[in-house]
Amino acid sequence: MTRALTRAFHYQARACASLGSPFMARLMTLLGDRLDPVHGTVAAKLFAWTGEPGPSSASLPLRLAGGLHALRLAGDRTLADVYPPEVVEDDALWRVASDAMLRESDFLLDWIASPPQTNELGRAAVLRAIGHWLAARQDLPLDLCELGASAGLNLHWDRYALRIGDCSFGPTDAAVELTPDWSGPMPPAIEPRIVARRGVDLNPLSPRADRQRLMAYIWPDQPDRLARMEAALASPSTPVDRADAADWLRRLVPQRSGTTRLICHTVAWQYFPPPTQARATDAIERAGRAATDAAPLAWFGMEADGNGPGAALTIRLWPGDTHVEAGRADFHGRWVDWRLT
Repeated sequence: MTRALTRAFHYQARACASLGSPFMARLMTLLGDRLDPVHGTVAAKLFAWTGEPGPSSASLPLRLAGGLHALRLAGDRTLADVYPPEVVEDDALWRVASDAMLRESDFLLDWIASPPQTNELGRAAVLRAIGHWLAARQDLPLDLCELGASAGLNLHWDRYALRIGDCSFGPTDAAVELTPDWSGPMPPAIEPRIVARRGVDLNPLSPRADRQRLMAYIWPDQPDRLARMEAALASPSTPVDRADAADWLRRLVPQRSGTTRLICHTVAWQYFPPPTQARATDAIERAGRAATDAAPLAWFGMEADGNGPGAALTIRLWPGDTHVEAGRADFHGRWVDWRLT
């Protein structure tokens, strides 16, 4: 496992650099280069982990980084002295981070027991765009269902404004405004309406009770993301159901005539075990076969597909089971290459 964990830290370092976080790239590189199995109970736990430690599975590097950031946000002075906006040498950063792993081992062991849950608000840009596209195409209100919804913050993408150049979509007084680098056609001007919203997660978080966890998984040198998260956490929320996504889909209430049911997920599907993916696909396709012109179904995903750059944006529409490639987007929503007209 030693080599696998080291590779996972180095892979995560490259990913963080590509996603605009030089601090996280440095921290992940240092941990990959210097951490060893005898460096206390936290390190021993990480190196003894069974299964794939990287981002496609357990995401152990992000678990540890999130725990360290949580300590910093809780007021740990030694971490505050080496975390952004402070800039220190690699040796100083390593010394403080490695000491925190020893000093706060109980906290970090508890923290890394759960996978990361970012609830990235930047992904709401593509959710809003697909909402506009569906509203223009079908002229029906949306029945919104999100898989892997975490704290449910992106169930409220209609509250967030999207600005593309001089054009704005959504509320003029929105607490959160998304400004991705946009290429391709503009979303239709028609404003989507959401008449029902629900989400599911194996471990749903509460925007109030789990505020620390949600903030900690935002990277410390990205103040714009931290500010967006703070604004979203201060807004009203929708409780997320605790359940397996496939089981939840099978139990969904029947769709109401005169609505489009939009089932969506953003960088969540890859974390579902293959049996869950298969059962969820079957449940969605069954619902699709029952869809009508008066009650259509749309399945939208923003997920890694191994191609890059960023994530693939895909949509399937029923009746008819039409597959549409909607474009690609940065995993944090910094840019969108939109292809729907």
